[in-house]
Amino acid sequence: QLYLLHQPIVELATGDIYKAEALIRWQHPERGTIYPAEFIRIAEETNLITDIGDWVFKQAVNQVALWQTSLSADFQISINKSPKQFISKMSDWVNHLSRLGLNGQSIIVEITENLLLDVHELVVEKLLNFRDAGVQVAIDDFGTGYSSLSYLKEFDIDYLKIDQSFIANLDSNTNNSILCEAIITMAHRLGMKVIAEGVETDSQKQLLMAMGCDYGQGYFFSK
Repeated sequence: QLYLLHQPIVELATGDIYKAEALIRWQHPERGTIYPAEFIRIAEETNLITDIGDWVFKQAVNQVALWQTSLSADFQISINKSPKQFISKMSDWVNHLSRLGLNGQSIIVEITENLLLDVHELVVEKLLNFRDAGVQVAIDDFGTGYSSLSYLKEFDIDYLKIDQSFIANLDSNTNNSILCEAIITMAHRLGMKVIAEGVETDSQKQLLMAMGCDYGQGYFFSK
């Protein structure tokens, strides 16, 4: 009953689309569509998250292989990875990519910034393995957690995703605008790209472009 949708991540300067985020949905036979906010925490508590996460990865990899053939050889799919998956035994994503003839940059792994505070050796090991294999890493919902900025460079983070709560009331005279511009400037100085989540209006898009934001994602482009 699980399936994936793919929301485009749009390069703001050109409008090009060669990235997308895999979003899981549960099509319940009685309750209809159930969103991940309702069931992922339960999956984590029952340790089903590892099996679900591996299934999502394999589905997404099959899809990116098709899009690399038909759309762009550089197409990437972004996959959310639960902190629980980092400290549990899981299948080897890097080797699976290799077996399919795909390089590490075919996927972007999205993690929460709070995960960087976990010094569990498995977390460190897996992040470094991703880096060595060329798999890119994005910090999801940036600005809502409690990360240490030093970890952004230590683990060679590639993307910061500005949380949609900062984008929702974005205009040129709000604190949200100041915060977004500060995040974008900091990320660029550290060699990272920025993705704005939750873009819903052309006005938000134009403000983000003026700030130099690299990518946008949200209902303005596609649900």
